[in-house]
Amino acid sequence: MDFHYSEEQQMLADSLRRFVEAEYPFARRREIARHGGAFDRGIWAALAEMGVLGLTVPADFGGFGEGPASQLVVHRELGRGLVSEPVIPSAVVGTALLGKHGSAAQQAAWLPALASGERVLALAYLEPGTRYRPEAAQATAVHNGDGYRLDGVKSLVWHGDAADTYLVSARLPAPEGDLALFLVPRDAEGLHVTSYPTMDGLRGADLRLQGVTVPASARVGCADAGLAALEHGLDHGIAAQCAAAVGAMERLIELTGEYLRTRRQFGTPLATFQALQHRMAEMLVHKELALSMAYVAARALDETDAAARRRMLAGAKVVVARAARFVGQQAVQLHGGMGMTDELEVGDYFKQLAMVDVLFGDTDFHMERYGEVMAGAPD
Repeated sequence: MDFHYSEEQQMLADSLRRFVEAEYPFARRREIARHGGAFDRGIWAALAEMGVLGLTVPADFGGFGEGPASQLVVHRELGRGLVSEPVIPSAVVGTALLGKHGSAAQQAAWLPALASGERVLALAYLEPGTRYRPEAAQATAVHNGDGYRLDGVKSLVWHGDAADTYLVSARLPAPEGDLALFLVPRDAEGLHVTSYPTMDGLRGADLRLQGVTVPASARVGCADAGLAALEHGLDHGIAAQCAAAVGAMERLIELTGEYLRTRRQFGTPLATFQALQHRMAEMLVHKELALSMAYVAARALDETDAAARRRMLAGAKVVVARAARFVGQQAVQLHGGMGMTDELEVGDYFKQLAMVDVLFGDTDFHMERYGEVMAGAPD
């Protein structure tokens, strides 16, 4: 993969940065989080108009048909601006999943709507006690006439409060016993949504499905392909999240550098103290390592070998999460007491970076997956 932006990618990055600076400054972001539940329809519509939501949607469905490299460019910039709209769950995970595993009818109905921002998807695959493992779902899907009846509980649905439709994983009864995915509208009878704020200023949700009935057309993917479809969407989400984390680290390092150059002690800027320079250098090293692994994650999306793809994504997720925690903690410490206040942006970036580890599987989960792949690799 070429690490240098093409002319088109650089133009896209520049336009996104200008948009964030003009339309999504710190004060506006705080206002949206406190009064709008971290989801602003105006910002969402603007992102759709700029092509962000339809970036990887095929041109036949109203998108741009771009690949993983452009996705990295976009999410790196969105991460710099801490854009809190549900771009990754809806425009990345949802688009990737439906684009590859959706039926022709589902693609025709959903991909243009996702690209235009008309519909918002959220992935509901986690359950209490499953510890990130998508194959461990206990929610059930039973044949009910021409459709299915869904029962179960889903927890920690990222951006679940903003979604109008959920991609729900459920297990079919024996003899099938396979994992399947279903498109469930938020207003479906028997679906109870409990939303709540998360530590990074967003809003998640828990779902309780009690006799929710959906037509057969709501099932995504063919027989035996439910788990493969789910993991395909999760892979794209991990790659996008890695890019967004790198963008957030970049901006947080800039903010920390500005603070050290401005803040004075004993009549001297803090930036002149060698010990603090060393800590800034360590932050930069971790960020550069994370950037390299974000490219690895983006490259993994084109990898045809399933084991290699899983190894690359698991490794990238672990390294980026560790770098995000290190950079966030160092930035707070270098800001001193001010780093703990609500008046500076540093706290927002710290919270966002702290969430990198727990979204789409934490470090323990991905270390285990990495080990499983390596154990099965030929000598």
